[in-house]
Amino acid sequence: MRGTLAHGLASVLVVVSLGAAQGPTSSGSKDTQNIIPLQDARSQPGSTKLTTKHKAPYQVGTASWYGEDFDGKPTASGEPYDMYDLTAAHPTLPLGSWVRVTNLRNGRVIHVRINDRGPIIPGRIIDLSYGAAQALNFQERGLQRVRLDVVKPQQVAMLEPVAN
Repeated sequence: MRGTLAHGLASVLVVVSLGAAQGPTSSGSKDTQNIIPLQDARSQPGSTKLTTKHKAPYQVGTASWYGEDFDGKPTASGEPYDMYDLTAAHPTLPLGSWVRVTNLRNGRVIHVRINDRGPIIPGRIIDLSYGAAQALNFQERGLQRVRLDVVKPQQVAMLEPVAN
């Protein structure tokens, strides 16, 4: 009796564990990516890690950040600069555009809204707010090589966590 019961329980466990071990199914799209939240204690809110390849970037180059000296001053969009918001300055993208910024050194990914013009220093492609640089974990380095991908506002809304 015990042998039959143990064999039955083992069979159930095997079937259940096989069902739980299945991975996600693919949509078949080759230029999409999976973005998963970072799980370490150092991760910043809204910070994610890039996990797969996707289409060609809008730009790749050096990013810098700006902070306290500009806090509260008007941006090119007319709104006051908040160094803790996830915003950025870009020389040509339309104000209000959303950009996915990937730190190529550590794989962290965030979404920022373009609300200002810059950078003013040649060779840099984007100036991030202090909060964005912090989320990408490069505020102490000052400069970082990044990848920019323009995204639609609807895509950003789908990635943001729902507030309770």
